[in-house]
Amino acid sequence: MTDTSVYAPSAEFVKHAHVKGMEGYRALYQRSLDHPEEFWGELAEKELFWFEKWSSVFEWHPPFVKWFAGGKTNAAYNCLDRHLTTPRKNKVAIVWEGEPGEQRLISYQELHRLVCRFANVLKGRGLKTGDRVIIYMGMVPELPVAMLACARLGIIHSVIFGGFSAEALKTRIQDLNAQAVVTADGAWRRGKEVRLKDAVDEALEECPTVRDVIVLRRTASGVSMQPGRDHWWHDLEEGISEQCPAESLSSEQPLYVLYTSGTTGRPKGIVHTTGGYLLQAVTGMKWVFDLRDEDIYWCAADIGWVTGHTYIVYGPLAAGATTMIYEGAPDFPQPDRWWRLIEKYRVNTLYASPTAIRAFIRHGDQWPNGHDLSSLRLLGSVGEPINPAAWEWYHRVIGKERCPIVDTWWQTETGSTMIAPMPGAVPLKPGSGTLPMPGVVPDIVDLHGKPVAANQEGFLIIRRPWPGIARTIWGDPERYKQQYWDRIPGVYMTGDAARRDEDGYYWILGRVDDVMNVSGHRLSTMELESALVRHPAVAEAAVVGKPHEITGQAVACFVTLKRGDWNHEEVAEDLRKWVAKEIGGFARPEQIRFTDALPKTRSGKIMRRLLREIVTTNAVTGDVTTLEDLSVVTRLAAQHEED
Repeated sequence: MTDTSVYAPSAEFVKHAHVKGMEGYRALYQRSLDHPEEFWGELAEKELFWFEKWSSVFEWHPPFVKWFAGGKTNAAYNCLDRHLTTPRKNKVAIVWEGEPGEQRLISYQELHRLVCRFANVLKGRGLKTGDRVIIYMGMVPELPVAMLACARLGIIHSVIFGGFSAEALKTRIQDLNAQAVVTADGAWRRGKEVRLKDAVDEALEECPTVRDVIVLRRTASGVSMQPGRDHWWHDLEEGISEQCPAESLSSEQPLYVLYTSGTTGRPKGIVHTTGGYLLQAVTGMKWVFDLRDEDIYWCAADIGWVTGHTYIVYGPLAAGATTMIYEGAPDFPQPDRWWRLIEKYRVNTLYASPTAIRAFIRHGDQWPNGHDLSSLRLLGSVGEPINPAAWEWYHRVIGKERCPIVDTWWQTETGSTMIAPMPGAVPLKPGSGTLPMPGVVPDIVDLHGKPVAANQEGFLIIRRPWPGIARTIWGDPERYKQQYWDRIPGVYMTGDAARRDEDGYYWILGRVDDVMNVSGHRLSTMELESALVRHPAVAEAAVVGKPHEITGQAVACFVTLKRGDWNHEEVAEDLRKWVAKEIGGFARPEQIRFTDALPKTRSGKIMRRLLREIVTTNAVTGDVTTLEDLSVVTRLAAQHEED
């Protein structure tokens, strides 16, 4: 993570960029610090529609904040209605392709009709502002339709990732006391059906608050329908009106609750509101993705995660963009599915996870090289720090050395990008998120809140509230206060370790609990993983700390090799020497285990928590509902027993 290469934006990119050159970035950022109320107030007037203007830009009563208090707006109106009086009404809002190959191109005008129809369905079931609806679906257009229909009426939605189990679904429904569930009979994933309705039926055995289940027919497989409770989407829409005025809602009206993992087994429902969240989403689209009106923009995340909420649905649609959605796996039926999609739809921006990028590296360059990727002009990275080797491959093989890479750092709780380069302004350093976004005031401190020196590792904090910040944890404001604001009083504690170099660039090193202490040396798992994947034999690596009676912790590595005929003993010894040379002898791995695959969520994040369980207890007892493939963990645990 100490790559010294610097990639300045090209003159051609700067010429057309929203923010031009470092002077443009510095002026914008400094104004956001010097005059925050003017800065965000002007942007709110320019970028969003308001039924009524606010009385104050923000009211800060630590740790709670209100943005645009007194203002009235509506997220669905901003994403749809206001475009209908412009030439955008006939522009494609959503490009969708199903895993089996179906295609839909939905204009803003058509999407507006679909949303109004479904909003009337929700009204017909007695749902109103302040009620809660769970959405548990695959990546189909009806998912954003359901979200926007809820937003139109002021119904709080919670999208539950379609890979969650019935048990995980149940706990979230119960925490939210939801009145309705919107789902589908199933979804397609790697050619197989994911049985969504079956999971809903199982979850609802212990969820008495749910009165209605609305089921989309997607796979046309047989499902059980409980009379009085379960309804087919298409039946409820029959003869329904396409007119449904958007409710005038408080800027602070909760828009959605998104559940994220906590240190305890209890899920945290992160609450995002309407006005401030939407403003940060739309400005992020323009600043980070340098959005142009003609762009085909593809964020390859799942809508069940915050990335999908902000950068597939609300941000792109509020900005009037064409957003692409793909239902299935990136490597099905062949490892070139993504590259086929980019070639077919002439995609201009690709926003993906480092884990997905490393998986493509392992498949080999021949797959992307077999397709015309010349339409791409911007690449993005999200979800975890991207190691320099993967950054360089992404830049060289996918971007053909002409596409800037926006490496973005943010969280479910932040709502939008916090540290990321503006591609026409900020020179790039592979592995660094670069500089903070306007209005974001980060710092790196020790446990006492004292700033650390340049290039020293510390805790990443944020000193001021920003419009997209989560307002609370659903039903538990005290937990919100304790978790994010009490550890270092008065500042937002991100839970990430980071360092800031002499140029002010931020290098995110991963979660604080992903930092090991080996013989008094603090080691970031991200730095170790970066060193490993720089080795020519390694495709992917995950590192965790293993208890050690002498050193406190020892380094345990799980390594996936590139295709080839490798002698594992020789490679393991070579990797130990490699890490010692790259980082130091104190970082030499004690254990290296080779595996065909690493345990990942369906969104592509490596679940290091499960790997820690394997090396410490030889058992996996934690939640595995988000795993893409449970058999990976089973094989690793069995391999550990043999060792």
